[in-house]
Amino acid sequence: MRNRWIWGLPAVLLVSAFISAVAVSQRAEQKDIVDTAVGAGQFKTLVQLVQEAGLVDALRGKGPFTVFAPTDEAFAKLPKAQVEALLKDKEALRQVLLYHVVSGKVMSQDVVKLRSAKTLQGQTITIRVQGKTVRINDAKVVRADIECSNGVIHVIDKVILPPNRK
Repeated sequence: MRNRWIWGLPAVLLVSAFISAVAVSQRAEQKDIVDTAVGAGQFKTLVQLVQEAGLVDALRGKGPFTVFAPTDEAFAKLPKAQVEALLKDKEALRQVLLYHVVSGKVMSQDVVKLRSAKTLQGQTITIRVQGKTVRINDAKVVRADIECSNGVIHVIDKVILPPNRK
C-alpha cells in the first residue's frame, strides 16, 4: 500500500505542474483587443475602421481598455452615406471610434453599477440597466466580458455616436 502512495505522489505532482503550465500558457496566449476582434469574425467593419483611423497601435497598447464593440450587423444599420463620410473624415472617424472606448478594464459586474462613463473621445456614455438588459446609450449589450490581454470587449448591437455626430 505504501509503494502505491510513493509512486502516486510523483504522478500527482506531474499533473499539478502540467495544469499550472497550461494556465500560464493560456494567459500568455490571450490576445489583445485588436487580435481578439479580428479572431471573433463578427467585427470586420470595426477592425477595418480602426485601421483606417490609425488606432490599431493604440488599441494594442498596454491599456487597459473597455471597448463597446459594434458588430458588422450594427454597422450595417448605419446609412451607407454616413459610413462613407466617416471614411473621408479621419478625425471624425477617430472620434466616433474613441466614443466606444473607456479607460480601464470594466467588467460587466462593474458596468451594471455605473450610470455613465467617460470615453476616450472625451464625452460621456449613458449606462442603463433594465432587468438583465444593459444599454450603452441606445445600444444593447449582447455579449459581455470578452477578456483580452489589455482589457475587455463588450459586444453591442448598434453603433453609438457622440452627441455632436448624430
